[in-house]
Formats: sequence, C-alpha cells, structure tokens
Amino acid sequence: MEVSPFIDKWGRFDTLGPVVDRKKLAAAFRAQGWVLTAAQLAGLGVYPRRQQELLAAGWMERVGRGLYQWREADITEKHSLVLAQRLAPRGVVCLVSALVFHRLTTQRSPEVWMAFERDADKAPVRQMVRIRPVRFSGPAFHEGIEQHRVDGAVLRVYSVAKTVVDCFRFRNKLGLDVALEALREGWRERRFVMDDITRLARLCRMANVMQPYLESLV
Repeated sequence: MEVSPFIDKWGRFDTLGPVVDRKKLAAAFRAQGWVLTAAQLAGLGVYPRRQQELLAAGWMERVGRGLYQWREADITEKHSLVLAQRLAPRGVVCLVSALVFHRLTTQRSPEVWMAFERDADKAPVRQMVRIRPVRFSGPAFHEGIEQHRVDGAVLRVYSVAKTVVDCFRFRNKLGLDVALEALREGWRERRFVMDDITRLARLCRMANVMQPYLESLV
C-alpha cells in the first residue's frame, strides 16, 4: 500500500494519530547510538504503521529485523560494531574487529567478528551487518570484557591483552602473522602489561604456545 506522508511546517510528521517531533525523535536516536528497535520506537509512540511512514519519508532506514537507524546520523567508522552489538546484545567484539577497534592491526574485515558463549547464544543471521560468530566457553568468554561508549551506545569488546591471546588461540584461522603483529604493537605501545598476558594465556591454555614469543619481547 502506498504511503503519502505529510510533514508540517514545523518539521513534524502529521498523519494519523499524534504528531512526531523530528528534533525529539532525532535526540532519542542519538541517545541510543543512532539506532532504535521497533519496540523502543513504539515506546516513544511511534507504532508500526507510523514506522513505515517514517521509512517512506526518509527519516530513518531499516538496518536489521526490527532495527532502525536515523538517516542523518552523525556516525563514526566504528558504527558497524555498534550495529552488530545492537543485533547481538550478549555478543562481544573480538579477534580482528577488536584489533581494529584498538588500532592494533592493518587488517580489515567486511564482517564483524563477535564472540558468543557456547550453548548459550545464537548469532543473528541475514542482517545488514555481517557477523562472523566465534564460540567461546567459560572463563574464555567472560574474562577481559570491556565496555566502551561509541556513537552514544555501549560496545562490549575484549581488552587488548585478551584479544592478543585470542588471536593466538585462533592463529590457524587468522594467521600467525596477525597474532604476532598484535602482540608486538600492543607491547610497543604499552597497551598491556606482561602479567595480564601471562595470566590470560594460562586461562586460555595458550601459555606454552605464546611463551617463546613473550620471551622475545623482554
């Protein structure tokens, strides 16, 4: 069915039901990293019919199932990580994507690498942001999670030390050169202390693998 939205002279959306103030709606998007769910929009009085009208009017765009982004969002290069986090709230940005976030690699990936707890969470599928799921379990999943504010939203990402250890765990998938680059750059920039690396290496059963490379640093 064709929708013909009407914007009044004050920039408010005026069709069936109460008007939607554009500035207030933009502020609501901004407060949530420029992304709102359908349920959050409904909580603001923007119900499904009105959501379709706002899409048609070009105020927002659909970026996933039940997930909408403000069309004029002032976003950063890390926004794909924010979108992935909104799609998978319990996931944690890891491996290559965590290295990119921490600026410890020259690698780039069209996907967002995210860790999910084994037998507990499922990765979303068929979304605008491509998520590369990795399964962690126990302490290997829960240790080293940091929270960062990005584009107004909270992003869960593994610390530098945990990410370096994880890169060694998945060296057959990523390549040993990626793990070594992360280790050397992190150490050169003093982004971690040796005690953290050795503790996490033991926890993730990587101590023997990483020992010769750690010895070469000191």
